[in-house]
Amino acid sequence: MDVTLLLEYGWVLLVLIGLEGILAADNALVMAVMVKHLPEEKRKKALFYGLAGAVILRLGALFIISFLVNVWQLQAIGAIYLLYISINHLLKKFVLKQSEHTKKVKKESGFWVTVLKVEVADLAFAVDSILAAVALAVTLPATTLPTIGGLDGGQFLVILAGGIIGVIIMRFAATYFVKLLKKKPNLETAAFMIVGWVGVKLALYTLAHPDIDLISKHFIESATWKLIFWIVLAAIAIGGWFLSKEEQEVEEVPTELKKVENQ
Repeated sequence: MDVTLLLEYGWVLLVLIGLEGILAADNALVMAVMVKHLPEEKRKKALFYGLAGAVILRLGALFIISFLVNVWQLQAIGAIYLLYISINHLLKKFVLKQSEHTKKVKKESGFWVTVLKVEVADLAFAVDSILAAVALAVTLPATTLPTIGGLDGGQFLVILAGGIIGVIIMRFAATYFVKLLKKKPNLETAAFMIVGWVGVKLALYTLAHPDIDLISKHFIESATWKLIFWIVLAAIAIGGWFLSKEEQEVEEVPTELKKVENQ
């Protein structure tokens, strides 16, 4: 790889780490809330199964999507889905005034039912993270590495690295990210805006597919579009950081999250 290619892949990996960090914190917090009603010993087991499921589901989603990534229908579904979760979050926060973390388990479930709910949540987060990663990586320049499924080897490795780093973050740094989100709550909004912007990128990439050809593929691969994309993405991230007012009183991170890290 030449220096320009390395820099482009490096920037994408850094963005993926940031997105995975936010999703990992959310995922860990959701798990903590879901298992809170269980006895301590069963709670630890449920959290362990939850972390194991997160790893398996992320890897599974990556390998399945890598073989279908060049199917424009899947690209369209991915773009619509990313735009949906972004718009849905913004509507809930600013229109309906809801927060995902304020939802509580209405009825206490048994151990295995709780584990099943945790795994379903893991699946949703796995799909979110892998689709966002694929949308970012799929327009990266091709490398000399062999292809894996429908992905260039370099693109696949970037997505795999992002997914693995996300799981590591969930395992060791979830407490920090939850505290950061509580101190600067607009970072979560910025993250979902970035997911939506990535959805726009994937939508344009889909429209440039040879079977559709509504947008010039030359434009999608041009330096102009790449510059526009990264400027907007950086503006969202920087705006989320500086426009988010720090909360004076930070709620204590749920004990369950600390136990996830100490296992």
